[in-house]
Amino acid sequence: MGFTIAVDGPAAAGKGTISRALAGHFGFGHLDTGLLYRATAARALDGMAPEDAAAALGPADLERSDLRTAPVAAKASEVAAIPAVRASLLAFQRDFARRGAGAVLDGRDIGTVICPEAEVKLFVTASPEIRARRRFDELIAAGAETEFEAVLADVHARDARDMGRADAPLRPAPDAVEIDTSDLSVEEAIVRAVQIVAAVRS
Repeated sequence: MGFTIAVDGPAAAGKGTISRALAGHFGFGHLDTGLLYRATAARALDGMAPEDAAAALGPADLERSDLRTAPVAAKASEVAAIPAVRASLLAFQRDFARRGAGAVLDGRDIGTVICPEAEVKLFVTASPEIRARRRFDELIAAGAETEFEAVLADVHARDARDMGRADAPLRPAPDAVEIDTSDLSVEEAIVRAVQIVAAVRS
């Protein structure tokens, strides 16, 4: 039986960076479950019904070059609130979670819905302002033209959608360990996460 690490948290809190580092440190597989929703969103923006897009996802959809764009990110938060979309992607995520070599999954409902039996559950968070600043810096570095206030408004809007949806809202699992990265460097956050997992595995 595999060892599963569930990493949840809001946008730009650092959960992806921490999850990839954990997977590399422990030799586990890593699944950014947000990519599944982004790929569904990209297909929906192409004109497909979100429910059909989720049901028809294939490996090539996860390799699209536009999955990290702002329009896809905004649409992903919308399609993730559709119960039929979440149901279509549930089995894929659970199968990945029980890989024999171990797995790290990051998303918004991993510890609460996808893998409530995960051996380790982390909830990675940071203040909205810090998260907006990180996302703003990423967008500017990528050549995008935007204002910080617009990015902050988008962070607040995504939080409201993710936390307020009826199906699998974003929230920490009761037994999740919270890591607030607001005042931590990337290295400090990773070290803390590795320590938490190592303590459980020892």
